[in-house]
Amino acid sequence: MADKQLESSALSAFCGSMATMFAAGIQSEEAALMLSENRERSRFQEVCRYVYERLVAGDALSQAMAGSGGFPAYAVNMVATGEESGRLEPVLRNLESYYSEEDRVFNKLRVSVGYPAALLCIMTVILAFTVAVILPVFSSVYRNIAGAIGGGSFPSTAASNIIGIVVLVATALCAVAALALAFTTRDETGRTRAIRMFESFGPTRKAMYQLALSRFTGALATYVASGVTTEEAMQRAIDTVEHTALKAKAEKVLASMVDLDNPRSMTQAIGEYELFDPLYVRMLNVGKQSGSVDVVLAQLAETFFDDAIAQIDVALDRIEPLMAAFLTVAVGATLVSVMLPLVGIMQALG
Repeated sequence: MADKQLESSALSAFCGSMATMFAAGIQSEEAALMLSENRERSRFQEVCRYVYERLVAGDALSQAMAGSGGFPAYAVNMVATGEESGRLEPVLRNLESYYSEEDRVFNKLRVSVGYPAALLCIMTVILAFTVAVILPVFSSVYRNIAGAIGGGSFPSTAASNIIGIVVLVATALCAVAALALAFTTRDETGRTRAIRMFESFGPTRKAMYQLALSRFTGALATYVASGVTTEEAMQRAIDTVEHTALKAKAEKVLASMVDLDNPRSMTQAIGEYELFDPLYVRMLNVGKQSGSVDVVLAQLAETFFDDAIAQIDVALDRIEPLMAAFLTVAVGATLVSVMLPLVGIMQALG
């Protein structure tokens, strides 16, 4: 099988459709067959057909999804979690919601970046023409005039060339980055790379941590609900984490839970290493006392997810104004670079 992953919208459609058919009592292989037959020839149909064939051969749904190459590791791991815990339908519903929001966010990102990227490309062409053609002509004329009246315009001419080149390079780099971001996020592989980049980018770092925390908490809720020990649930949930900082913190929590000298409960360890905010730790304590830890964890996963999406939306809403401001500065700097030699000549005449 080719390893091209499905787009977020297709992942959401697959998970939601499978969950709906499971709720209606349809077996997994029949559900996959129906999905493959109700779509025109596409990567989605190819993946569904492969999943159907592997299910008929006796594979579990998660194994079939992994073999198809069309699903990200997180989706495969969560489906495997749902199968082990007997909560496959709710897991598929959560995945449907997650990938639906991911598709919306990246579509919004492309819209926010697309128009400014086009303007940046146009501005890059104009600046290149200005630096390569217009400024040399101006500089030659100004130098000839200045040669007759003195050398006062020489520093201004040199400064204008430097400003023009700096603005050209900055605008070109910004245009390339914007175009790369717009085009790479069209497929799931590019989106995965973009998520890695956002994890280390200041304005979105916290939001990506919250998103990873939502994934982790959802997996933990599913494992706890399956009846395994909290230590095993924590270990399995950690295995689904790809965010480096969160994984390191969760591993410290697990080490505290299995410490032979002074073992902590899951709630105590989470609070000690500040995996959750104190308010959420108190909620988890209430859930522990009432015997509904899995329910509280599932609610927290939704809270973290909603918070992450809200933060991402705020960051995306700032992109277009920031790029417009950059364009304004670039235009202003270009005008300054053109006018500086003339200012030098006026100073020499004065």
